[in-house]
Amino acid sequence: MTGPLVPDPENPRLTRSVSAVDHEGNVRDIQVVEERPLTIFLNSQEIVTAMTIGDYPEYLAVGYLRNQGMLHDDDTVKSVDFDEDLETVVVRTARRTNYEDKLKKKTRTSGCAVGTVFGDMMEGLEDLQLQGVRVRVSDLHALAHQINTMPSLYLTAGAIHGTVLCKDDRPLVYMEDVGRHNAVDKISGWMFLNDISAEDKLLYTTGRLTSEMVIKTGLMGIPTLVSRSGFTGWGVEIAKQIGLTLIGRMRGKRYLCLNGAERLVLDTSDTNAVRPQENERSRQSG
Repeated sequence: MTGPLVPDPENPRLTRSVSAVDHEGNVRDIQVVEERPLTIFLNSQEIVTAMTIGDYPEYLAVGYLRNQGMLHDDDTVKSVDFDEDLETVVVRTARRTNYEDKLKKKTRTSGCAVGTVFGDMMEGLEDLQLQGVRVRVSDLHALAHQINTMPSLYLTAGAIHGTVLCKDDRPLVYMEDVGRHNAVDKISGWMFLNDISAEDKLLYTTGRLTSEMVIKTGLMGIPTLVSRSGFTGWGVEIAKQIGLTLIGRMRGKRYLCLNGAERLVLDTSDTNAVRPQENERSRQSG
């Protein structure tokens, strides 16, 4: 891959024009993000219907199934078929599957474009212990600058979350969607279908570091999760449990390291790291 896989703000399917009246009474045409239902099938079984912007449906379907434990790392995916008219994706595997019992235990997750996980999802974390890697703060600064200036639907229409898979100071894949969980699933699907290793990667997200985000990152095997937004208590607890390096409120030269601070390489003279014990009164920002 010569450059990062990035969103296509010019894709006419992803946004549309609507009229709005501003604070001065002027009528303006603005771009808004589209939402479309996408029903995911695993072999002959309907699994879930997700609300999504509609790009990279194959990656979303495969990544969702992988992050729900329905698609195993050693599974052979025979085909991934997207039908735009029916708004469905069918993932077919060599292994016969039946998740009827699992589907009975759904949990709706918090956040925009409410996500769905399954009640036994935590079981995959019981024996998980990520092998943390060193993270250079200079790489974090470089990534934040690059990501903020990359083409995105957010700059065109807003109301959307972005997630970026990175290695060192290089963005590899940038995905956006109305729900941060969808963006992560797209990256997971891309990694699975392209046989991309996770142990030396970093995940950067614009959304909050919730339990679902931490769980999905851990199950993908990615050892570092970074956000420019805030975090939840359960998300922090799970990060500590599985050994995930967790960094929130990454804005400019400042950040909060919630877990794994010993893995940070403070290689910039102007590093302005803020650790929880140093700023106990700080308020969550997202």
